[in-house]
Amino acid sequence: MEGGVRMSTRLRGFASMDPEKQREIARKGGRAAHAKGTAHEWTSDEARIAGRKGGEASHGGGRKKKSQS
Repeated sequence: MEGGVRMSTRLRGFASMDPEKQREIARKGGRAAHAKGTAHEWTSDEARIAGRKGGEASHGGGRKKKSQS
């Protein structure tokens, strides 16, 4: 592509790290947030709604009702 911008496909930053190193960093962040009192703790209703939204996004809208003829 002449004159255009080429995007690198190499992983950079957090994505380039070893998965175990990523987990270690994330674990420290979670612990720090809980210690500080700024961590979000899901209620069962919030978790249910978030799960439903994720399922709809990844599975095409969830269950579809059969139309009665």
